[in-house]
Amino acid sequence: MAMIRRLAAALPILVLLAACSCGGLALTASATDEWTHTYPLTPDGEVSIENTNGRVDVEAADGSTVEVHAERIAKASTESGARELLPRITINEDVKPNRVAIATGKMSGVMIGASFEVRYRVRAPKTAAVRVTNTNGSITVSSMTGDVVAHGTNGGVTGKALSAGVDASVVNGQVNIDMAAVGSQKIALHTVNGGVTLALPEDAKADVEATVTNGGISVTGVKIEVVEQSRRRIQGKMNGGGTPIELRTVNGGVRIRSRATATEEAGKAGEAGKAGEAGKAGEAGKR
Repeated sequence: MAMIRRLAAALPILVLLAACSCGGLALTASATDEWTHTYPLTPDGEVSIENTNGRVDVEAADGSTVEVHAERIAKASTESGARELLPRITINEDVKPNRVAIATGKMSGVMIGASFEVRYRVRAPKTAAVRVTNTNGSITVSSMTGDVVAHGTNGGVTGKALSAGVDASVVNGQVNIDMAAVGSQKIALHTVNGGVTLALPEDAKADVEATVTNGGISVTGVKIEVVEQSRRRIQGKMNGGGTPIELRTVNGGVRIRSRATATEEAGKAGEAGKAGEAGKAGEAGKR
């Protein structure tokens, strides 16, 4: 009888702690909460974010303070189930003068009939080193001048206007990095299922190696003095060589382009999008 009572007491928790295997239940109810924490950081410090489900966005800010805004989201088939799950989503902090580390806690128990995610928005001193790990969700890092390490499983990695070393890799997703400047630190971009795109200043000095298994390699707007080239690999030097750049994908293509080309392509895509919306609006008006 004691064993039966213990199992009966544990059953609601097992049912509540649901992951994405929902057994056919529609997760129509949700509960959310938010918090913002700030931490001082030394000029040469590091910001680390580890997440399980949900996007992570990190952007540069002036000053010496790290601001972390986290939105916790619980979903279940009922409102009470979502509310009960919400406080079980833990966020762990490990803070030192030279390092701010934030990690989504692991949920214990068998997860049936519910799901959760944490969305992070982080503002960090622009000189800080950034290290992000994410399982299910995108990673975006913007305008940082310190080294960036971003590793994901399911979800893309985007870097905007970066200026130091970059180590970005995913299993399923795109890696799209824009470099405002290129220093001496290595740039390594890897994915298994997805494409790799790198935008560089035209005057960047780099030793470039790009490899694909199933896909193509394209170079636009930059000049590479080719040392070795085949259908699936290119090795060469930009402006005499310099920063090591390594680009690899298994299923997808590699694109190397100038920042000017990237800006032009983005502008054309924006105009095409506007034209498409205008066309749809016109057709709707006719009906």
